[in-house]
Amino acid sequence: MATPSELEPSHGDKHAQQALDLLAAGNPSAAAEAFRAAIAADPGHIEAHHGLIRALRDAEQFEAAVAAALALTVLTPQDPLAHTSLSIALQKAGHVPEAEAAAARARILEWKQQLAAPPESDPARAHNPFA
Repeated sequence: MATPSELEPSHGDKHAQQALDLLAAGNPSAAAEAFRAAIAADPGHIEAHHGLIRALRDAEQFEAAVAAALALTVLTPQDPLAHTSLSIALQKAGHVPEAEAAAARARILEWKQQLAAPPESDPARAHNPFA
């Protein structure tokens, strides 16, 4: 059974929740700072990285969003969502060819995950005798 301290959110989680509240309140710049605090408390807090990218985009700090997205792809190189976030940030920053390349990388990673998954986890493949 978990102890009470194990059930309490981490410092990273607390900052991330504060950031989400700020983002929902329409304050993306303050949310970005809170997401940065969450990442400082827990560098592996993937949701905080995604939140930071979103907050920076909402604050129209597009180059900073690209940098944050690049950092996430380094942290999670096989995550299609990280590459999708990078693609969106690049597009917002006006780097269209790079955005298209990041989107293609995201699609390839997603296809690889689908192919690696057992057929029963994909309903379309579960009923396909050729899958």
